[in-house]
Amino acid sequence: MSQPDEASGDAVPEASGDALGASGDALAPQSAPDDSVLVRARGIRKTFGGNEVLRGVDLEVRRGEVVALIGPSGSGKTTVLRSLNGLETPDAGELEIVGGPRIDFAAQRPLPKAARYALRDRSAMVFQHHNLFPHMTVLQNVIEGPVQVRRMPRADATAHAEALLARVGLAEKRDAYPFELSGGQQQRVGIVRALALEPDLLLFDEPTSALDPELVGEVLRVIKELADEGWTMVIVTHELAFARQVADEVVFLDGGVIVERGAPATLFTAPREERTRRFLDRLLHPFE
Repeated sequence: MSQPDEASGDAVPEASGDALGASGDALAPQSAPDDSVLVRARGIRKTFGGNEVLRGVDLEVRRGEVVALIGPSGSGKTTVLRSLNGLETPDAGELEIVGGPRIDFAAQRPLPKAARYALRDRSAMVFQHHNLFPHMTVLQNVIEGPVQVRRMPRADATAHAEALLARVGLAEKRDAYPFELSGGQQQRVGIVRALALEPDLLLFDEPTSALDPELVGEVLRVIKELADEGWTMVIVTHELAFARQVADEVVFLDGGVIVERGAPATLFTAPREERTRRFLDRLLHPFE
């Protein structure tokens, strides 16, 4: 399976049975998307050891929308993502995943467990390096969250996990251990693990950067199918051709601030800001 070519802008191949399983069933989101706001973040700030990584980030994500976060290394993309899931606690700013509490980070220090759990109850993260439990089988990895966190009956969690694994072409790997899988298969298990939690918001942190080039396509096809089915997603990515095809909005961060945001067709072809133009030129025309 081929990797999208950032320089040429080649399209990501359509999802196939290899990625979705023989049935090709859609991975439908838990609730039908509408046009309302799901995520509101205002003035998010975060400092690590004297280095201000985020300097007042505002982000809004609507239901059913795919937002791609792009930018150079150290720009704050992953910190934004981890803040949405409660894996990082900002120093200041407000965050709400609609339906949960509005969190004022400056006023709630340290962040109460209830607030952290509220964020994780609404969102699920797919990590750059899979983060599967090595001592558990694929099936055990997938059902761990629903059983332990959501208190889902094990039989129900197992049936749900098996259906999801079949839909991403991994039904036969249910009893395999992570070391027996390719990197692309491990990442697909990571996606299934997130889906099994039935979140409102899916978060992807550079989901293909740790993969060999020939394995990238199988993971991107699954993510594209999720986008087509209306899942709300925030994706940190360096795959610009993929972001151009899948995202509804692209957000460019640099130096801990949002420099520019817009529809892919506009931002990639006619960016307003010089910093955005320099970044895109380096990635899209590396040898010029």
